[in-house]
Amino acid sequence: MTSNVLSVRLPAALKQRIDRLSSSTGRPASYYVRESVEDNIDRLEYEYAIADEAERARNGELPTYGLDETLGYLGLDRKDIDA
Repeated sequence: MTSNVLSVRLPAALKQRIDRLSSSTGRPASYYVRESVEDNIDRLEYEYAIADEAERARNGELPTYGLDETLGYLGLDRKDIDA
């Protein structure tokens, strides 16, 4: 596996926490930074994609469907939800 270098500026308190963890476990700080990114990148990509889609919908760039259209697509009737 090839790897690339990425420089990141961190607040001092966060860097100190990573350094303490690194020191107490004997693993390099880069290990924990990499683990953190790997553990959170899927969530971040998902959240930003949802935010982008919401913005596009607000701007009228995506099709929208009314309640009656949605119910029809699902094979439901309005009485099914008004109960």
